[in-house]
Amino acid sequence: MIWEDKNARLALLELISQGSLKRRHTQRRAYHVLADLPWTQPTGRRDEIGIAEERRDNLVELIDRVWPEWQSALEDLSAAGLPPTPEGHARLRDIKRAADIPEDLPDRINRRTAAALVAAHSKATLTCARKQALGEIAQTQDGSIRLRPPLRLTARTTRGTLDLAQIATVLGEVSIPERALLDDLTFQGSVRAVLLIENLGSWRDLPPPPNWLLAYVPGWDTATVARLLDRLDHSIEGIPVIHFGDIDPNGVRIMLHLRKRIPNLKWFLPEFWFDLAPTTAQTTTWPQDLDLTFAPACVRRLASQGQWLEQERITLDPRTLAALEEALAIES
Repeated sequence: MIWEDKNARLALLELISQGSLKRRHTQRRAYHVLADLPWTQPTGRRDEIGIAEERRDNLVELIDRVWPEWQSALEDLSAAGLPPTPEGHARLRDIKRAADIPEDLPDRINRRTAAALVAAHSKATLTCARKQALGEIAQTQDGSIRLRPPLRLTARTTRGTLDLAQIATVLGEVSIPERALLDDLTFQGSVRAVLLIENLGSWRDLPPPPNWLLAYVPGWDTATVARLLDRLDHSIEGIPVIHFGDIDPNGVRIMLHLRKRIPNLKWFLPEFWFDLAPTTAQTTTWPQDLDLTFAPACVRRLASQGQWLEQERITLDPRTLAALEEALAIES
């Protein structure tokens, strides 16, 4: 039954209370049902119907039957200064939820938890109005970044100091959560360079150059790494950053995205990798609208040939370590 749908009932409410109804995507079925009734008529404006006043009672009888509480709902909307539309109804529900937010919340909560407090569900968008309802409470993504730290690199917060290399010696890696990076975490030690690695296998298996920090940056998940680099730069100034990922359309997009956050980012493109293309490259379609103007000739040539290279192929190649040192020496 169409009137079981909330938006359909709101269409009926708007028509009765406002005297007209505009056609909306979310109410298109209800609009057409009402437009076909003899109780409505065109208003002369595009995608809008009005009430045939002599048949208003028929519409009221209909809404009484399908939505007995409609008058109370209309009063609530009017009291809040909101229209009887899907948007107005959603805003009213947000206002009611905001009034029920518990007191003494933490200064920082996960964005899913925040959405569940002020919206219909945890995956809802945190609109400006919903964020305002949370006041000064910050919302976090709560990402984390997996690291392979160099020797003697420590991390310090107000709660203490940890030797990251010692942890990695036991566990093989270290994971730093977003909230620690937001809490003014500082680093101490010697870091010659940070290597951002796109794929998990390469990040885990690549033999690290001495005093390099290896960070796993999967795809577009760059927000946490940006915070990491900010804290590193705050603690140990002038650390060069190099990106190592697949040479394919998505890899180029990721490089462009990272460069917006890290203007001096170097791109690891060793010459011997391209020498392997005749036997190791795979075929793909490079979009015509993909911006390659910033890319070196070797990347543009690969794209023109409809090929791509995966980073795993050179992860354990004995030439990679020397190539990384060469990339570090090249000026950005």
